[in-house]
Amino acid sequence: MSASDEAMRGSAPGQTARRRRDPRQEWIARNRLHPQHQAVLATLEGATTPPAWMGPQGRLRRNPHAVGFIGPNGLKRIDRSGAQAGATASPAVRAQATHVESAHDRRRAVTLEAPAGWIAVVPDTATGRLTEHDRDLFGLARRLADSGSQPEGAELAVVAILFGDSPPPALEQALGEAGADRVVCLAVAEGYAPEARLAACTRVEEALAPRYWLFPDTALDGGDLGRRLAVRLGERPACGVWRVEADGGLDAGGSCVCRTGSGREDQPRPLPRILMALAECAEPVVETRHEARAMVLEPPCAPQAPLARVEDLGAVAVDPAEIALHEAPFILSGGNGVGDWPGFHRAALALGASEGASRVAVDDGHMPRHRQVGATGTFVSARVYLAVGISGAIQHLQGIQRCDKVIAVNRDAGCDMVKRADLSVIGDGDEILAELVRLVEAGAGGKGGESDGGAGRGRVPGDASEAGKAQTSPQEALNVA
Repeated sequence: MSASDEAMRGSAPGQTARRRRDPRQEWIARNRLHPQHQAVLATLEGATTPPAWMGPQGRLRRNPHAVGFIGPNGLKRIDRSGAQAGATASPAVRAQATHVESAHDRRRAVTLEAPAGWIAVVPDTATGRLTEHDRDLFGLARRLADSGSQPEGAELAVVAILFGDSPPPALEQALGEAGADRVVCLAVAEGYAPEARLAACTRVEEALAPRYWLFPDTALDGGDLGRRLAVRLGERPACGVWRVEADGGLDAGGSCVCRTGSGREDQPRPLPRILMALAECAEPVVETRHEARAMVLEPPCAPQAPLARVEDLGAVAVDPAEIALHEAPFILSGGNGVGDWPGFHRAALALGASEGASRVAVDDGHMPRHRQVGATGTFVSARVYLAVGISGAIQHLQGIQRCDKVIAVNRDAGCDMVKRADLSVIGDGDEILAELVRLVEAGAGGKGGESDGGAGRGRVPGDASEAGKAQTSPQEALNVA
């Protein structure tokens, strides 16, 4: 060894030496039958190289060389859920998983004590949660609040307007992550009550006088309420907004671009007070976390009772098979592991779920093409996604990444869909669906769609009795199970 090499090895003792890979150790870690498998695996898990870290742009970066999860066949698998094999992992692995989970919360906390003005956002909060459209709306509100056109010290706060009692903790946390500084809950009767909601928004206008009003431009709820408020306040709203320039444009107050002509033309116009924005109008908030503090209004006078000219007769029964796949709240999806497709259709009818399928099932002719879920099919955002016999190709996992809860039924305990799922049931999918249908029918008093011959195809879209069973059966099935 030369003197220069010895000097290099002996210099800088405080610096950390570069860790070299040991092919033999990696081979032993993959071979679970090796006598030194557990010791080597513990050594690799205790390595100083972090499995994941937060990048400068707020995105989670993963180390592809870190040991993820050793499957039952001895092959190394990547745990996309970040749980690192869940409860069966060692304490070192669970500590790494906790570190990865806490990395998601490394956002800059923003607190406003005395804001100079308000930006009111009225989200739809469909089914008690924030939709992707709502998060885009809050991202647009944050752009308006943080724009450079505001004078120094005149900070605007984003206030979320909700109808009903206090929001649940999950929704309150989601509002803070979306960018809401304050939350105002207005006591309004449940159901379709546009006049009562309009009176509540008028009360917010009198108490806070927001600089801007933001509504999602939807067919009902936000779009209808925003137009009603614009007529009440005598404002000319901007509908179909998909881009906003708050720092200038047609006038000193900024400008916006609206989609007109059935979505074929763009029309720029000055930025008004009331905006009804389309989806993807802005990027959602990902770098900051806001407090979403509850606020109580103090109006100068008691609000008047609105004239009840609209009566809510309740929700109309809807056949789950007629719901578009990207709007379905509950999806039962089948793959190559499903052998009894008539039983699959019967389970979808009994559970009140919309049917979906993987690409393999669609290519085999078991399901139509418009029911394919995945990157090459439809991106879904269901509250519950029940995957039966789907191994979990990367294209399929991309299509369900916005689902709240994923349940996997599969024979292979090491497949990617099981690793992605929040709840996994290992077993034969046909037998599990048949047992689930039996529980639903027993809980519903022996009803549950026996007249269709078990195929689930004899439904009438407007039949209230069938749709009523579809709405009540899932809850009864969960209670029984």
